Amino acid sequence: MSLPTLAPGSYLLLSYEYVPDILERRDPFRPAHLEHARAAKESGELLNVGAVGAPPTGALFVFADVDPGRLDRFAEADPYVRAGLVTARQVQPWTVVG
Repeated sequence: MSLPTLAPGSYLLLSYEYVPDILERRDPFRPAHLEHARAAKESGELLNVGAVGAPPTGALFVFADVDPGRLDRFAEADPYVRAGLVTARQVQPWTVVG
């Protein structure tokens, strides 16, 4: 099976850390959170996203090489962030070499 790969280049990673009881608290905010991510993906700036851990302890978003300030604005508008379900977040560059 062939896995999809990203082209070599520069990307930005946005990582979230969730509250310990995310599974119990996320339901009222989940549809809007997923729609927020879908909209960014449809615009072409968000390439992929997914939860980290089982049960989830956070999430990882892979963005095209956009202004880091855009990621801050994305996070500030995220329903999970607004609801206090994200305890920490970080933006880091990621260079894919092949």
